[in-house]
Amino acid sequence: MNDKPANGADGADAPQQPPLAINGQYVKDLSFESPNAPGVLTELQNTQPDINVNVDVQATKVEGTGNENLYEVVLDINSQLKLGEKIGFVVELKYAGIFTINVPQEHLGAMLLIECPRLLFPYARNILSDTTRDGGFVPLQLQPIDFVAMYQANLAQQAQNLDAEIQNTIKEHGEDA
Repeated sequence: MNDKPANGADGADAPQQPPLAINGQYVKDLSFESPNAPGVLTELQNTQPDINVNVDVQATKVEGTGNENLYEVVLDINSQLKLGEKIGFVVELKYAGIFTINVPQEHLGAMLLIECPRLLFPYARNILSDTTRDGGFVPLQLQPIDFVAMYQANLAQQAQNLDAEIQNTIKEHGEDA
């Protein structure tokens, strides 16, 4: 009988850290306004509204905790329902999570801007649905969001901005810059 662990280690090695741990989730900010109620509620019976939804993700390192791998990720969702020029509702939600991330630096951006928001999104979607329903409207049912495509578009935009900046520097200082 062998008393050593199956991996051949003598137990002195520290246990493997999970790549992602959720430390907490919370509503950072929630706002709902229906400036044209109750009139707009009756107009909704006969008119198809325009609904605009914007989604953004921000990630920041949490300083001063003694944990160098602690990050806050905020899913920022804003939506507006309009009937012509009349605003039916405006809802703004900042839903945040605190995450411990244990991945190599080259994977950190993808983890923070893809995986973390993917975990937060179902909760944020539920909050927005309940809020719009409680405001007297049909619940706002957001479709799943492709955070990979958002991340790739953000990287492409950053590359394009960098290229434009380089081209401007070359124009200002000549080809020798």
